[in-house]
Amino acid sequence: MGVLNVTPDSFSDGGRYLDRDAAVAHGVEMHQRGADLIDVGGESTRPGAERVEASEEISRVVPVIRSLVAERVPVSVDTMHAAVASAALEAGASIVNDVSGGLADLEMIRVVAAAGVPYVVMHWRGHSTEMDSLAQYDDVVSDVRDELLQRVEAAVAAGVAESSIVLDPGLGFAKLGDHNWELLQRLDELVELGFPVLVGASRKRFLGTLLGNRPPDGREDATAAVSALAAFNGAWGVRVHDVDRTLDAVAVAGAWRRGHG
Repeated sequence: MGVLNVTPDSFSDGGRYLDRDAAVAHGVEMHQRGADLIDVGGESTRPGAERVEASEEISRVVPVIRSLVAERVPVSVDTMHAAVASAALEAGASIVNDVSGGLADLEMIRVVAAAGVPYVVMHWRGHSTEMDSLAQYDDVVSDVRDELLQRVEAAVAAGVAESSIVLDPGLGFAKLGDHNWELLQRLDELVELGFPVLVGASRKRFLGTLLGNRPPDGREDATAAVSALAAFNGAWGVRVHDVDRTLDAVAVAGAWRRGHG
């Protein structure tokens, strides 16, 4: 899953693809390089980010999604707003990636259910302005599992097909660095729930901390390492900024796991 942030303030590439033509060109390029999905988002979820009105988010993402779909690029929409998800699906997006797991907008799961599309349910406890204060767990893996399953139950009760749900542990969202590493080290405990698991570690600050407070653009090799290990341990997908490094890393993990190339 290639990241395409159509925002002025994302932590890594904010402002770089706010122009529609630049965004579409980058999305097409990532797909041509091998990304299976281009994940288009119009609201930053970096720590401390302020909310964006749904109307503004729609104006950012819908033209880009429509243009990408016209180029036969598979698109997911990264949003917490039901109205944005609905507009994106109408424009041709085929997956909804909701970092709030349906908690930020209670209409979201009804929109997804009505559309009958795959739904990425991420573990989330609160908005970016408050999420660092919510990083308190008895056992982070058990707690994340239980809270994800509660969101699955709510989605299924609203009519979302269980077979269309993808789980995301939400690395960095109400998680401290050690919480992220423990979730990755025990990724099998999420995989064994039977749902596809998406891992989004790309350029995140816990990688920067590991590498001596390295800035986001210097975290690509660490991201590729996480991608390889996630693939080796059964992840369905990884959400990344640098498609090339990740494809190489995942190819190695796959060959290693199979015992042949």
